[in-house]
Amino acid sequence: MTEIGPVILLPPAAALLALFMAAFFARQMLRAAEGTERMIEIARHVRSGAMAYLRQQYRVMLLVFVVLAGVFALMAFVWELQTRWMPLLFLCGGFFSALAGYFGMRTATAASSRTAQAASESLGAGLQIAFRSGAVMGLVVVGLGLLNIGVWFAVLHSAHDGLPPGAHLVFVTTALLTFSMGASLQALFARVGGGIYTKAADVGADLVGKVEAGIPEDDPRNPAVIADNVGDNVGDVAGMGADLYESYVGCILAASALGASAYLREPAHQMAAVLAPMLVAALGIVLSIGGIFMVRTKEGASQKDLLKSLSRGINFSSILIFSGTLGVLWCLGLPNAVGLWLAVATGLGTGLVIGRATEYSTSSASRPTREIAHHAQGGAATLLIAGIASGMMSTVVPVLAVGAGIFLSFLFASGGDPSQVAHGLYGIALAAVGMLSTLGITLATDAYGPIADNAGGNAEMSGLGPAVRARTDALDSLGNTTAATGKGFAIGSAALTALALLASYIEVVRVELIKRGITVLELGHDEVPTAAAGLEDFMDYFHIHLLNPSVLVCIFLGAMTAFLFCGLTIQAVGRAAGAMVDEVRRQFREIPGILEGRGQPDYARCVAISTAGAQKEMVVPSLVAILVPVVAGLLFGVAGVIGLLVGALATGFTLAVFLANSGGAWDNAKKYIEEGHHGGKGSSAHKASVIGDTVGDPFKDTSGPSLNILIKLMSIVAIVMAGVTLAFRLF
Repeated sequence: MTEIGPVILLPPAAALLALFMAAFFARQMLRAAEGTERMIEIARHVRSGAMAYLRQQYRVMLLVFVVLAGVFALMAFVWELQTRWMPLLFLCGGFFSALAGYFGMRTATAASSRTAQAASESLGAGLQIAFRSGAVMGLVVVGLGLLNIGVWFAVLHSAHDGLPPGAHLVFVTTALLTFSMGASLQALFARVGGGIYTKAADVGADLVGKVEAGIPEDDPRNPAVIADNVGDNVGDVAGMGADLYESYVGCILAASALGASAYLREPAHQMAAVLAPMLVAALGIVLSIGGIFMVRTKEGASQKDLLKSLSRGINFSSILIFSGTLGVLWCLGLPNAVGLWLAVATGLGTGLVIGRATEYSTSSASRPTREIAHHAQGGAATLLIAGIASGMMSTVVPVLAVGAGIFLSFLFASGGDPSQVAHGLYGIALAAVGMLSTLGITLATDAYGPIADNAGGNAEMSGLGPAVRARTDALDSLGNTTAATGKGFAIGSAALTALALLASYIEVVRVELIKRGITVLELGHDEVPTAAAGLEDFMDYFHIHLLNPSVLVCIFLGAMTAFLFCGLTIQAVGRAAGAMVDEVRRQFREIPGILEGRGQPDYARCVAISTAGAQKEMVVPSLVAILVPVVAGLLFGVAGVIGLLVGALATGFTLAVFLANSGGAWDNAKKYIEEGHHGGKGSSAHKASVIGDTVGDPFKDTSGPSLNILIKLMSIVAIVMAGVTLAFRLF
């Protein structure tokens, strides 16, 4: 086996630094004043509701994971279709994904009242508390992710399996993808369940409270207001943290797996290619911490000033990573280090372009959102039409950016040699790592949003006054834009990572063929050793081309799966929201004096309805992601699986951008009107914008962000089940 050397200690060291800084920021936040007794009481209600939801969700997840781990144990130990490390890696991936969400939830629920209290002093103080609390989530995600990758790589690398050194590294890196499967499955449950919860509560609170009863947002007379604030945390903190944890882990592991295969015939460079993604991620952690300290603003700052404050930290980290990555790759001694560095830089640039495009498409300071707000004067119908059109057109720049990123990173990494396909695909995977290398700070800007939103709710329910609410509204509106930008990063990285996983699937198929004694691929009149076969050889061997009906049929199936998944999740939100609407109406009708402020709403009942609805509705969409790749593999074999993943990737990526941007634009159009434009609060335009925001809620917070997990989870399930596909395929 190839020696690792002391360089393997750098990723875990950077990960431990991230966890230390997360603890530092958490302690700093906890030392801040929590506010009045009323503020503390409201925060306690939200925290207890959020933790009750997590306990219930984790019980369901534990059952699912134990059953699946049992199936994987049978596959590994009885049927010998998988590595024996698979069940443990799967459970570990799910556990740490859940742990990242849990830590983020604990921090966010503790930060909301403190952010509101800080906002009563100054806008800058409120921004710092909210942002650094969000940084706890960002640093915990990257810290736990990279620590697990480093430790598990060292453990599996030290295990003797009788394979020669080069093949051993391929085995280790592809086996580690099982860890990513556990993280992805947990993330999907967290995103779907959390999205259903938060949007059911949000829709109930908005439609009945704001539209029918005419009371303000976050008014304590609204029975769904606590459930709404809980939902911000379970969907946009715990769900989003688990989502980006699996994105981060998945892109690093896919890049390492492709590095092992791309340099299989270059043993002197193979280990360096495997370690390069981990070291780039380690560098990103260190520089993201520096960027976090640069985020600050002054009193009276505009939306543009607040955006500049956050952009300053991200740009600082990105520029230094851009230059520092060249040093990392050069020191590793990789051939074409400059080309690989340009591939990483391409990923960074692609992420920034997607972020800016998303910001433009959703910010209330930009033309598309203001045009949607203008159309609200014609009623909900014209506003909805404008939002859908804007969301569809907003896909152009992200798709072009990802397309250019794929093409350029492939070109740079392959050195312009069309025969170096494996090196080109490795470059695409490194581009995904580059895009997520600043996740420590970009996730902080994302997690900041729900904290600011909860702070606004706390300020309203505590009666802190219009000046404080104006500051929290400014922070909240910024949070809507940063959340949409964060979703853009996640969706863009998902596209690049899914493409890298597609190539990794072929490498796993190679390993499975060798295990079954197929050491030579018979290609017409030629014979190629399986261990030395290129990607083109496998395309030929399995007849993977557009004239193969199995490929064509499964491309359509992949596209259909993306729409089916969205339909199921949006429908689930509709059912859960319907139950919430009925409950809020019942309380307004049956509890005396509730609208006059004399009666006490039953907050706990609304929390229970959202919790039960989320747990019931999240199962079927999640099963779709697992079962479709398995069925496609059993029916159509390797060629069908490739077609399925291509169809799901192309459709899922574009659909996710549309859903996230249209939903974000509707939300900020409502905020723009509430600032006093087009009649302000209570006007007909405002009521239309509330309806638009309600339609956009499941778009941007349930279906859209869940799609990027879907396309990666389908790829990873296909990889894990490759042995089953080869053994039992029907056609």
